[in-house]
Amino acid sequence: MTFSFQQLLSGITVEDAQGLSTPVSGIHYDSRQIQPGFIFVCIPGYITDGHAYIGEAVKRGAVALIVSENVASSRGCPSLGESGLAWARVRDTRLALARAGANFYGHPSRDLSLFGITGTNGKTTTTHLISAVLQAKGEPTAAIGTIWNQRTTPESLDLQRMLRECADRGMRAVAMEVSSHGIYLQRVADCEFDAAVFTNLTQDHLDFHRDLSEYLAVKMRLFQGLGAGRSKTRPCYAVVNRDDPSAEAIIGKTGAEVVTYGIQDDADVQARDVRLSERGAGFMVAWRGRNIPFRISLPGKFNVYNSLAAISVGLSEGMEPELVQSAMAGVSGVPGRFQPVDHGQEFAVVVDYAHTPDGLENVLRTARALTSGRVITVFGCGGDRDAGKRPLMGKISGQLSDVSILTSDNPRSEEPLSIIRQIEAGIRELPDVRYEVIPDRREAIGRALQCARVGDFVVIAGKGHETYQIIGDRVLEFDDYQVAYQMLGAQEPGVRSQNEKTGKNN
Repeated sequence: MTFSFQQLLSGITVEDAQGLSTPVSGIHYDSRQIQPGFIFVCIPGYITDGHAYIGEAVKRGAVALIVSENVASSRGCPSLGESGLAWARVRDTRLALARAGANFYGHPSRDLSLFGITGTNGKTTTTHLISAVLQAKGEPTAAIGTIWNQRTTPESLDLQRMLRECADRGMRAVAMEVSSHGIYLQRVADCEFDAAVFTNLTQDHLDFHRDLSEYLAVKMRLFQGLGAGRSKTRPCYAVVNRDDPSAEAIIGKTGAEVVTYGIQDDADVQARDVRLSERGAGFMVAWRGRNIPFRISLPGKFNVYNSLAAISVGLSEGMEPELVQSAMAGVSGVPGRFQPVDHGQEFAVVVDYAHTPDGLENVLRTARALTSGRVITVFGCGGDRDAGKRPLMGKISGQLSDVSILTSDNPRSEEPLSIIRQIEAGIRELPDVRYEVIPDRREAIGRALQCARVGDFVVIAGKGHETYQIIGDRVLEFDDYQVAYQMLGAQEPGVRSQNEKTGKNN
C-alpha cells in the first residue's frame, strides 16, 4: 500500500516541510526496521535520540523524515534543506508518530469497541476479566497489556498495527491496559476509547513522574479525552473506583457518563456481604435496586475490586446480570496474579506480580487471611525504577510477613545489593523483624521453600508472569512459577513433615 507523505501527515501540525508528494510505503521509529520507501520518525529517547540515526535510516532506504529539529551535518546527515529527502518538522514527534500510524493503518480503533484500563494496580486482572465478560456477550475480544505484550502499553505505531490486525481478524472489541507512560508518551493518541476504567492510584513510577500529583494528572488525561472528537455513534463512559481517594478528581475531569463501583462508599455498582476464602470470594452486587450474587475464583479483597470494574462494564454494556455472573464465575485465574504453585506440598505457594507498596500489601494481607501458619515472602525491587518505594516495600513485608527474604528482581543497570540495602532500610525500622538477604533469586526461592512448614504460605512477589530476569545488559531466562514448581518437585519425600516436627530452617 502506497500513500503520499502528505496523506500520512494528516492531522499533524507541521512547522515546515518539503517533498509532501513523495510516495511512501511504510513508517517506523526504529532505524533498524526501515525499508526502502519508508518514513523514519525521529523519537527523542531517554537514552538515545532517534535523530542520531537518520544516516542509518537513509542508508536503509528511508525516503522521508519526521523530525523535531533541523538536523545538521554533525548528526551524520546533511541539513534537511540540502538532503533531497522529503521531510516534515513538527513540535512533538511522538504525537506525530501516533497520528501518522493511525493514518497508515486506517484508524482501526474506529472499527472496534475499545476499553482502556488504567491505574497503579489491577490493570492486568481487570483487563482479563473485562475481556471474559465481553466474550460472554458474544463479541470476539482481544486483550493488550502486560502479560500479552512486552510493554504494558505498546508504542503508538505498534499499537495501531495490533488494533488493525484485531479488526481484520474479526475482533469486535479490545480491552487494553493503559499505563501512565503510555499516556504521557502519546502511545494511545488517536485511539478512540469507548470506555475508560480507573482501578486505583498509589505510589509507583516516581522515577518517571515528578510526584503523585503529576502521576494522577497524567492518568486523568485518558478521562479528559473520553468522547472528544468522537466518530462513533455509540455512547462512551468512564468506570471509576469510588473507594479510591482520587475518584473525585477523575470524575471531575471527564465529560462522559460515569459509572462508579466500590465496597465502602455508595456506588452505582456496590459489593456487599463480601466473603473471602482461599478459593476466591462471594459477594452481593447492589445495582439499580437489585441484589445480584457473584462468585469469583480469585482470592483477595483486591480481586473483588477488579471484578467490580469488569461487572460494571458488563452491566453498562447492557448485558443481563446472569450472563455477567456466568462470565465472572468462568475465570479461574490470571497468569502471575496470585497464581498457585501446587506440587502436592503441604504449604501454599503463590507467584504474584506485586511490585508496588500497595500491591505487595494487598497480596500479603490476603495470604495472612488464608493461612493459620507463617507468611514467608520472597521479593525484590526493579533497578532503574522508582527507588522511593523500596524502603516502603521492605517495611510492608516486615510488618505482614513472619520471614522476609530480600532478593533481586530485575536489577538492570543497578548493583543488586545496593537495591536490597534500600529495601533493608525500611525493614530494619521494625523491631524483632526476621529477614534474610539472598541476592540470587533462584537461591532465595529455594530457601523459602526449604524453610516452609505444613500450613505456611509462601509468597514469591515482583515478577509474576515474567519469564526473564534483566541483569545489566543481559536478559536471562527466569520464570518464578517454573523455578518454584521444579524445586518443589525436587524436594525429598518427608522433608516437609520433618521440618514441621523439628522446626528445621525456621
